[in-house]
Amino acid sequence: MTEPGDLFLEEARREFRSVKRLAEKAMAQVSDEDFFATLDADSNSIAILVKHIGGNLRSRWTDFLSSDGEKPDRRRDSEFEIGPSDTRGKILESWESAWSTLFAALEPLRSADLSREVFIRGEPHSVVRAIHRQLTHYAGHVAQIVLLAKHWAGGRWQTLSIPRGQSEQFHGKGRPGTK
Repeated sequence: MTEPGDLFLEEARREFRSVKRLAEKAMAQVSDEDFFATLDADSNSIAILVKHIGGNLRSRWTDFLSSDGEKPDRRRDSEFEIGPSDTRGKILESWESAWSTLFAALEPLRSADLSREVFIRGEPHSVVRAIHRQLTHYAGHVAQIVLLAKHWAGGRWQTLSIPRGQSEQFHGKGRPGTK
């Protein structure tokens, strides 16, 4: 029988992968131009959201159990700026590296680690709370990425879930437990 803590960790890893995959499926549907486009001067582009998530991932998950999640070398404000060297390729490369940092930190965790104390900006968190905090943070920004990608893709958008008007089909035919 699986320990509840190990089950939680397994599900957390699955949900982080799901959130990452959702963002990537949305981003794949926009052009480079739209990747950097903003709705207005005060809005974030997909590129900025990806930079921010990447910076947060790197900061929070590097030395997760042994150092504050807000690393002294993090320059959070720069995550909300696009510089001349920021290409889609470079931003996505950083994104991949940052997610690898998260999964490398999560993989060795075991049930006994869940009650350990970690710090984010000097504030103590149980490992469970830190995982929840970060999962909800990333999911919120990924929802923004999906919304922007859908906006920019327009009529080319390919749904990432059950298409409108097809719920009955999805829940009916061929699903276990349905008639």
